[in-house]
Amino acid sequence: MLVLARKIGQSIVINDNVEVLVIEVRGDQVRLGIDAPRTIPVHRKELLEQIRAENVQAAAKADLDSVSKAISELSSD
Repeated sequence: MLVLARKIGQSIVINDNVEVLVIEVRGDQVRLGIDAPRTIPVHRKELLEQIRAENVQAAAKADLDSVSKAISELSSD
């Protein structure tokens, strides 16, 4: 992991097309501005992890529903 120190108004550039700018520092919070092409998704990590967990739960439920349906169909034959 690369660790950098930046001041308000300073930025870092990633891959020549993503810029992360320090907007404000207030206590233990840092406000960042991110300028990236629309083709590059930018998400807060905690939301991305929540979405992934919900997708896993939905897939597991769909699999369970499919198995239940198949068992019901076999039982009715």
